[in-house]
Amino acid sequence: MENYFKDNLSYFFLFLAILCEVGGTLLLPSSQNFTKLIPTLSLGVLYLLAFYFLSIVVNTIPVAVMYAMWSGLGIFTIAIISFYFFNQSLSWQAILGLFFIVIGVVLVNSFK
Repeated sequence: MENYFKDNLSYFFLFLAILCEVGGTLLLPSSQNFTKLIPTLSLGVLYLLAFYFLSIVVNTIPVAVMYAMWSGLGIFTIAIISFYFFNQSLSWQAILGLFFIVIGVVLVNSFK
């Protein structure tokens, strides 16, 4: 039971790391090449939090699996948010690639 709780807590912290990384990345345009103080500080704090949460997760989830999930789901989330909120277009090739990212994350977690 304790191991189950520890694993679920690790995935929760991984989810928080992904959210922080996505938030920081979405603030990059607002920082205007790090010339705007508030967005720059905010994205710095979010990236620091993301790496802090990853440092917790790495103790229970293998680095390769953790990094694959963090980067893959981060890319997927940023692409979807950019499509809806920033009106950035996605070609069918990009959509197919995003689909493969999700399949890859599912496969990595299914056979770990």
